[in-house]
Amino acid sequence: MIYTVTLNPTLDKTLSVPRLRPGEVHRARFIRQDIGGKGINVSRALTALGIASRPIGFLGGATGQAMRNRLVAAGYDAAFIEVNGETRQNLTLLDEATGVYTKINEPGPTVGPAHLAGLADLVASLARSGDLWAFSGSLPPGAPDDFYADLIAIVQTAGGLAFLDTSGPALAAGLAARPYGIKPNSEEAAEALGRLVETDEDHVAAARQLVVGQIGNLPYTAVVCLTRAAQGLVLALGDEVVIAAPPPVAAASPVGAGDATLAGLLWATLDGCDAVETARRAVACGTAAAMQEGTGVGERALVEELLSRVRLGQKC
Repeated sequence: MIYTVTLNPTLDKTLSVPRLRPGEVHRARFIRQDIGGKGINVSRALTALGIASRPIGFLGGATGQAMRNRLVAAGYDAAFIEVNGETRQNLTLLDEATGVYTKINEPGPTVGPAHLAGLADLVASLARSGDLWAFSGSLPPGAPDDFYADLIAIVQTAGGLAFLDTSGPALAAGLAARPYGIKPNSEEAAEALGRLVETDEDHVAAARQLVVGQIGNLPYTAVVCLTRAAQGLVLALGDEVVIAAPPPVAAASPVGAGDATLAGLLWATLDGCDAVETARRAVACGTAAAMQEGTGVGERALVEELLSRVRLGQKC
């Protein structure tokens, strides 16, 4: 089973205007509204691939209930801890004249010790050997920086494999728990390592530095995926590092593309793929999502068509 953990989910609304002029009144064109938050986006991308997953996390208020209903209606066996306050709503605004996206994120409801303990107990009750877990997105207000690290330890002590996609102090603390896989972007990797990560050589060196070889008495090969937006990614799997870039496509929205990339990593891990195929799947899934409006995900047919067009660079 694959579990996707979203501690700060959101209802994503995407609007566009012909030209954004600060301080003026605009007539917006409504594009779409998606249930979201990074882990939920991962589940949606996995569903498009035909892979089952179970979303878990925190939800609150009328927005949270609406999201829960939509997840159930979509066929998910969702398990969420109810919190006080209202699940956040995030706004993405497209300036059609420039193609520039502006994203405005609410902070989300504050969680307390009882909520955190409840979520940890839920994870512990579900954790089994061989399962894959994706811990994605920002921590909600009230959660300590090391909360992901605590959850990763629970999962991997039970024999599961944890993937982490977050930033800042939560990433730094999470790295100390040695997750099986991580998916930072260039800026997040630079912050974690305390140095610039800009060139191909920088990314290869960073990926090698971040590879983890062993947790306790469980040896395994870890996955480090450094995403580079339209430039693709650099992926380390064991002793191999692969640079991969997307084919030329008409991108519609970057929102959720990184989450689809993580879905591609999970898909490849399920199938025991090598470094090259893992990089191909991650790039193809992210590219397919970027071709959709709003927080859309690409269907499997599109992902498979893109696989053969992923451009592979250096392999070291």
